[in-house]
Amino acid sequence: MRPELLVLHYTGMDSTDAALARLCDPAFEVSAHYLISPQGHVVQMVAEDQRAWHAGAGQWCGKDDINSRSIGIELANRGDGPFAHPQMTALEGLMRQIMARWHIAPVDVIAHSDMAPDRKEDPGARFDWRRLALQGLALWPDGLGQDRPLCDSLDAIGYPDATPEKRLQAFRLRFHPSGQGPENTRDRRRAAAVADGVLAARRQAANGPGVTDE
Repeated sequence: MRPELLVLHYTGMDSTDAALARLCDPAFEVSAHYLISPQGHVVQMVAEDQRAWHAGAGQWCGKDDINSRSIGIELANRGDGPFAHPQMTALEGLMRQIMARWHIAPVDVIAHSDMAPDRKEDPGARFDWRRLALQGLALWPDGLGQDRPLCDSLDAIGYPDATPEKRLQAFRLRFHPSGQGPENTRDRRRAAAVADGVLAARRQAANGPGVTDE
């Protein structure tokens, strides 16, 4: 299938070399299109028009087999610290190229944890999604929306079925990393803002360039 999603990951390993060896070893049955080191070095392992084994089981917006409909980028990071500036700069440049080649919209750039909330947490709470959004490379909520049921907003955004706790965790990792404890009003209002942004972006994409909603 034609790539329609861009999925971001962290490797969760101690070094770039260890991650590269794992991603290139057929015995582990895991791969990605790209790996980016903390120093900003980009390694391509799979052609963009070929299927990589980076997403595994999961869904997004009601669609499964994410491996066949996405491009995966692995960031060398153990998951317990910030992502280096050269790494983020290299990621941004690579994303611009990929998104232009395949006409992938910012709303279709997702975290591994978004599409597999019951088993994945990457790229984690330390990843700077707002930085990407400021450059038009990802979605970030603009303020807060109305207080409405969290499950409705998460469904509208595209999150798959999982326990309420896992879905809340995945949402917070991506859009509300400071959130803690049980679901609260700020979670619901932030999720509503994201859902409104997603729906607006999809309406605009459906209308085509040069057409705006009244």
